[in-house]
Amino acid sequence: MRYILLFICFQFYLYANGHIFVYHRFDDLRYKSADTTASELTTQFEYFKNNGYKVVSLSKIYKYLKEKKAIPDNWVALTIDDAYKSFYTNGLKTFKKYNYPFTLFVYTKATDKKYGDFMTWDMIKDADKYGEIALHSYSHPHLLNLSTEEVNHDTKLAYELFEQKMQYKPKYYAYPYGEFNNNIENELKKFDFDMILNQNSGSINTKSNPYSINRVALVGKVDIVKKLKYKTLDAQWIEPKEFPKDGILKFIKAKVSKDIKNIKLYITGEGWVNLKVKDGIIAYKLNAKLKNSRTRVVLSTDYYNIATKIIIKTKDPHGKWNF
Repeated sequence: MRYILLFICFQFYLYANGHIFVYHRFDDLRYKSADTTASELTTQFEYFKNNGYKVVSLSKIYKYLKEKKAIPDNWVALTIDDAYKSFYTNGLKTFKKYNYPFTLFVYTKATDKKYGDFMTWDMIKDADKYGEIALHSYSHPHLLNLSTEEVNHDTKLAYELFEQKMQYKPKYYAYPYGEFNNNIENELKKFDFDMILNQNSGSINTKSNPYSINRVALVGKVDIVKKLKYKTLDAQWIEPKEFPKDGILKFIKAKVSKDIKNIKLYITGEGWVNLKVKDGIIAYKLNAKLKNSRTRVVLSTDYYNIATKIIIKTKDPHGKWNF
């Protein structure tokens, strides 16, 4: 009976959950907050190998998502953003050693203009032999500061350049800085990407939105065991929809499973608070002056089963902050 009750109480996150991780730089000590050392990478890969995890391609995960198949809990996909040169010179050899597939998201302007810190097209074509290559915008802008026309223009430039250089169409896109809203998502859908990835903690399962796929960052020194505990909490955000114009967050509202009776709420700069859930509705009044231009609002049952909403203060066309 106890196990039946546990099943009923926690069915709101009992979907099979795979994990997608994101890296940036490798053995580049100039940028420690975005760096993964060779020893850290090896430690993570050894953990995957010795604990029953299967590193699969993003295409394999997409196939399961499209066919509505359960994505196994032990599946892991590895992605790299920006195409920094340190991936090619320092990181790729470890991926090759373990025969682990990856998806490299290319910041195309940086590569095409031969910015010194970034891989060349020849390096990217060589990496294509071992993994998948995808798109990470043309100019790596804060998309929320662009009009929909500018979002379309940047993506079109990137898409056409990628196709010209790689001789095939990109199937996946990663939001620069992980920033987007419904308007941006809808604009990018016009390019027929199979999946678009964000930078929110969580997992991927049959209910995941293919245009907002969660990825957990593996930068700096991380506890891979804890990172693998993250699951996606099924939640519908009602408020807030965007950064408040006066910078004061007054109300949180969301819909979750009616089985959930208690929830934890986190707001950047405010910390955690415990809330009651009534008939699947979370409604919380507050008067929080947001301290950061990028604010993360999180709902969680236990710190690991989470739903995340990011609200970002944007600029108007004249470069002034919108309030």
